[in-house]
Amino acid sequence: MKENLDIRRAGPADAGRRVLLLPGGMCSKEFYADVLARPEVAGLGLVAVTMPGFARTEPPDDLSMEHYARLLAECATAEGCTLVAGHSLGANVAIEMAALGVFTGPLVLLSPTFSRADEAKFLGVLDQVGRIPAVGPLAWTAMLRTMPAMMKKEMLAGGIPQERAEQLAADLGNNDPAFCRELVHHYYGYLDRHPSLVDRLLGSGARSWVVRGDHDEIGLKEEERLELEESSLVTLVTVPDAGHLLLVEQPAATARVIAEAAAGR
Repeated sequence: MKENLDIRRAGPADAGRRVLLLPGGMCSKEFYADVLARPEVAGLGLVAVTMPGFARTEPPDDLSMEHYARLLAECATAEGCTLVAGHSLGANVAIEMAALGVFTGPLVLLSPTFSRADEAKFLGVLDQVGRIPAVGPLAWTAMLRTMPAMMKKEMLAGGIPQERAEQLAADLGNNDPAFCRELVHHYYGYLDRHPSLVDRLLGSGARSWVVRGDHDEIGLKEEERLELEESSLVTLVTVPDAGHLLLVEQPAATARVIAEAAAGR
């Protein structure tokens, strides 16, 4: 599978520090394009990878988060990456890479979900509806038809130029509803198996930067925040004027955190 991954590389081919960049659910590597272009990360080797199955890439046979973690850890090793930065679902894959011990470097976690309660409510409802044979496929098809317009509106409100917002919205819509339905169901199964991903992250021993927009739609319970703040392994970063899509709303701030993490600061 790793030979067929959809990858975009940037930066010096001989860079001493290399970073694997994992987009969120239903997103392709295109969502990192603005970060890749930032001067803050110019000296790093950057490897943005569409997670298999999204953007109509070839999905793996096993859609569990554990398998995705192992698959992307193989990619990190093959690409010589010593830091992983993940957004949203990609951040959760990065947490699992560390928790399983298949990746031992530092992590930059852009708007991760630490528990089922933190996740967007509509996604949980959609997962439940998706289990109904006569309704589920239709619900996911409808969602993927309507989501691009909603996301475009949100991105425009966040200050993203119209052409870029249209490009990213179209990218979101370019997904197979059946795959998304199954992947999200596996994802919720993962959240049920691990009610506290803060414990899972801290137990891994990974040095981590947890980065969230100041009006992120994904929740963070107060007890989760306190655990993260009390850990010497975690740096909490709040990005002003950003929501869940902070990597496209504030690419300079995102790139700056990645560069600091790569430098071990």
